[in-house]
Amino acid sequence: MIIVEKRFLNNNPFLHIVKKSGQQERLPFIIFTHGFTSAKENNLHYAYLFAEKGFRVILPEAIYHGEREQGLTERDLYGHFWEIVITTIHELNSYKEYYVEEGLADPEKIGLAGTSMGGIVTLGALTKYKWVKAAVSLMGMPAYEEYLYWQLAQMKNLGVSLSVTDEQIQEQLSVLRQYDLSLQPNKLENRPLLLWHGKKDPIVPFELTYRFYQSVKGNYHTNPDNIHFITDEHADHKVSREGLKAMVEWFEKHLLH
Repeated sequence: MIIVEKRFLNNNPFLHIVKKSGQQERLPFIIFTHGFTSAKENNLHYAYLFAEKGFRVILPEAIYHGEREQGLTERDLYGHFWEIVITTIHELNSYKEYYVEEGLADPEKIGLAGTSMGGIVTLGALTKYKWVKAAVSLMGMPAYEEYLYWQLAQMKNLGVSLSVTDEQIQEQLSVLRQYDLSLQPNKLENRPLLLWHGKKDPIVPFELTYRFYQSVKGNYHTNPDNIHFITDEHADHKVSREGLKAMVEWFEKHLLH
């Protein structure tokens, strides 16, 4: 039997999913972060499959999303995109600390994953937290600086007037570079990383992720099985069933055995 509970940490809501038989045990632990404009409940199918395998899983609610929404329009929300990413990265540590201190998460078996914005969060978190033992990014990308420039170009092409100065952009970049894994690939430290991306993705460019993979895979020459890139030739911004299965198998392989 799988238990799904709504809980709060620092007044922030999240879902906790675990097998009833292991409810009080110290288990391998996965934090799965949702995408932009999504909500924690939308990823219960991922959590259920993890829990069935014996993981303890939590689905945090990102700031300005779901139960934490503040009535922002999608366009307003987009203006807070990087604030949401950075805030979520910081909040991940609080969840990890809580579950490890409670004796419910094995500190040597902690995984991070997410879709889209959640994948971007996951890859940024690898620059900050050595406690992440394995990671999966579905439709995310690590090149924060390049992606910001891409976002600005997209808005310009759409005729959206930008109310930001060059100085503000440079300030934003100076913050983002601290979390940009493509600028500090040594922070990966050969940790298991699976990347899944649809080639026709119009939201998070496939090329940004694939280029990063090509640049770092040589660093894994002593353990090449620890990095893998799955290209879906036909997918746009939606994870396939194959991508879902590959993620579950990745964590089984790298955190359970």
